[in-house]
Amino acid sequence: MPEQIIILGSTGSIGKSTCEVIAQHPEEFRVIALAAGTNADEMIRQVKQFKPKLVSMATQAAAEQVKKEVGGDTKVLWGEEALLEVATHPDGTYVVSALVGSRGLPPTLAAIQAGKKIGLANKETLVTAGHIVTQEAQKANVPLIPIDSEHSAIFQCLNGERKQDVGRILLTASGGSFRDWSREQLANATVEQALKHPNWSMGAKITIDSATLMNKGLEVIEAHWLFQLPYDLINVIIHPQSIVHSMVEFKDGAVMAQLGTPDMKVPIQYALSYPKRLPLDTPALDLVTLSRLDFRAPDFERFPCLKLAYQAGKAGGSMPTVLNAANEVAVEHFLQGNCSFLLIEEIIERVLNEHVSVSNPSLQEIQAADQWARNYAHQCV
Repeated sequence: MPEQIIILGSTGSIGKSTCEVIAQHPEEFRVIALAAGTNADEMIRQVKQFKPKLVSMATQAAAEQVKKEVGGDTKVLWGEEALLEVATHPDGTYVVSALVGSRGLPPTLAAIQAGKKIGLANKETLVTAGHIVTQEAQKANVPLIPIDSEHSAIFQCLNGERKQDVGRILLTASGGSFRDWSREQLANATVEQALKHPNWSMGAKITIDSATLMNKGLEVIEAHWLFQLPYDLINVIIHPQSIVHSMVEFKDGAVMAQLGTPDMKVPIQYALSYPKRLPLDTPALDLVTLSRLDFRAPDFERFPCLKLAYQAGKAGGSMPTVLNAANEVAVEHFLQGNCSFLLIEEIIERVLNEHVSVSNPSLQEIQAADQWARNYAHQCV
């Protein structure tokens, strides 16, 4: 029987790539329910292609536009309750969590509690509430299978290995749009320049996070929870070609790396089909043509957002929640032209410095810290 797939964030870059993977293997996967923001046109296209039972949109206007175009076979709802209904649809067996930002936490948690397998592309779920999410997944005996290319690489490298044999893991980072820019140049960086990622095609928010290296900082915190490793054993290395997606160094000095073209369909399909590997229509990696792979250590003074993420992760408690919330607000203001690129890191640091951390926060305390951080970050702008 095909895996019954629910996609949260189906109209975003990860969601659309997931749909492409599913379309290549109709005998393996069936779309049961979809959730998205306000991109009604893309949702209409997906509904006509996959004919899901249920769809949710963020707004009533978007939902009504979808409903008008797709007919009566697909139920169309809107709002946060509808999002939870999609995430917990009784016919779904596998949830791809690909919403951007902390909005992905409640539906992902609900899906875990409903016993769904989780393909995790929403790193903020573990950043903001890692201790709760991993605890609930363990309680429900639900696997958390990473979709981020870096965590998928680590997941693959660790297959069949003993955790106690791991020396450290190395998360690779492209360095983003500004990897070769000086601090002086960054002072005048524009939104258009920041959105020109050299290797990957991603959404706006993640592309900006790649330019600040906050995306890698969030991935460090995510890796801490996914692989249950201390932060001292999670390193970041700049790799401009984005061919080595990440590596594991073992205690005997051996290093395992997962290589591939920068195509998100590869880790998406691996997460959906695990432990099987299915054929995928994607360009093969040609190492001869590539000819070289470069690596360098990140400069924490050049990329202070990465340093802030390590500090927040090691501090624990509600600090990672506040880090993520402040970053979301700062990036939103930058994209809207309300602040400079360098002000992003300044806002985040100010919010972190003002926060009184809660050591073992409940979900309600996490939500309260998240809201406080957002309000304070807006004031900083």
